[in-house]
Amino acid sequence: MKLFLLGFMGAGKSYWGKQLAIHWNLPYFDLDEVIVEREGMSVADIFNQKGEDYFRKAEGKVLRELAADNDSFLISCGGGTPCFSDTMDFMNEAGTTIWLNPSLEVMVERLQRKQYKRPLIQDLGTEELMSFTEKKLAERQPFYEQSQIIISEDEITLETFDKLINNA
Repeated sequence: MKLFLLGFMGAGKSYWGKQLAIHWNLPYFDLDEVIVEREGMSVADIFNQKGEDYFRKAEGKVLRELAADNDSFLISCGGGTPCFSDTMDFMNEAGTTIWLNPSLEVMVERLQRKQYKRPLIQDLGTEELMSFTEKKLAERQPFYEQSQIIISEDEITLETFDKLINNA
């Protein structure tokens, strides 16, 4: 099984990635964490010191390496991962893409809990955060919509994933 979890910040990719990897006994990779480990600096520092283009190239390279080096896996991708170069096409060809798409309100509420950890949104007020999330999500939606499986419920369980994967 080769699975890619996609979605916006606060969609639940890291949480569900860890849960599902245990549930299905798959090697688990959080793409941002692998990049941080390899680069020796945080995603925010990579953006600030080397630029977004550098980060996106590294992201695409690491994603392809992980997919090539592992017979089965679950990768939680960064929110922007599918939106650059041909990454979405690559993921759809290499495995199964799953878009976690909870409601805007749920994502914003989750983001507010750890807002200080996210450089793009750390200084935004509630209304600004809602507006930012809505705008960025709209930009990324055409990529996310290419996913093979789309989960748009706010309340999901391991059984939700079992049913969808077995029917895919």
